[in-house]
Amino acid sequence: MAEEVLGSQGMQGAPSRTRLDGAADAAVLHAVGESMPVLETPRASQIGAETTPAVTAAAASAPTLRLEKKHPLAIRWMHWVNFPVLFTMIWSGILIYWNDSDNAYKHAHQVYRIGLGPVTIFRFFPDWFYHELNIPYQVTKGLGYHFFFMWIFAINGILYGLYLLWSKEWKFMVPTRDSLREAIQVTLVDLHLRKGLPKQTKYNGAQRIAYSAVILMGLGSLVTGLAIYKPTEAHWFTTLLGGYEMARWFHFWLTIGFSAFFVVHVVQVALAGWNNFRAMVSGYELRRVEEPSIEAERRTF
Repeated sequence: MAEEVLGSQGMQGAPSRTRLDGAADAAVLHAVGESMPVLETPRASQIGAETTPAVTAAAASAPTLRLEKKHPLAIRWMHWVNFPVLFTMIWSGILIYWNDSDNAYKHAHQVYRIGLGPVTIFRFFPDWFYHELNIPYQVTKGLGYHFFFMWIFAINGILYGLYLLWSKEWKFMVPTRDSLREAIQVTLVDLHLRKGLPKQTKYNGAQRIAYSAVILMGLGSLVTGLAIYKPTEAHWFTTLLGGYEMARWFHFWLTIGFSAFFVVHVVQVALAGWNNFRAMVSGYELRRVEEPSIEAERRTF
């Protein structure tokens, strides 16, 4: 790790005291977390044009990476709270959905579909799906879990939104005029159709669009869920959504959207590697010195 943070050894012989001190600083920074400032060291090209042996040795030992704060503690906590809560909400929702039927049980447990007019391509969900996951006849359990964890989901989501506003971290997340173009570029790179990711600080264009959409989806899930849970007391929500059945329809497809995001997010985290995952645990990420600084942008808010 010391060699990664501090660069190559360059000249033969024992490591210099400067490099050893730098390694100790990096270790301390990693141990204490957010209380330490960001480690930033000038690049070799900034040392000067002289080519004396001393300058050459200094340039060779200059850092190539820096340790930078990426995720504040509050965001990390709420992220990890939401992970199991959202999973439980989706699972318990499927238990509830199994109990539903359409057209006097013509399509029992397969209410919604993908199709066009009378042509049906796929119905949610096939019998093998329910039996493999042992879902049938557990609607009471599903209701119990759903009604309990929905409060945690709601409170955590509201606190997350308030923190983004208070800390101004939302400025990292809201899409910019270049986000759509960057999202297309990132998608093409992920599909191995082109090379070269756009420069980014905390999030790229695709992440900005996806994370902003997920926040709106969470709000939509709370509103539609309330319209289903209390259709009489919250009748204004139910009416605005087009009635009880339409509220259920919106709620179902928002859940499908969350499920799709869940799968894609996990896959992308795995592809991004340990450095990205570690940032959501420790708050810090190793970045190349030539990459834009997250902390420098945060100081402009």
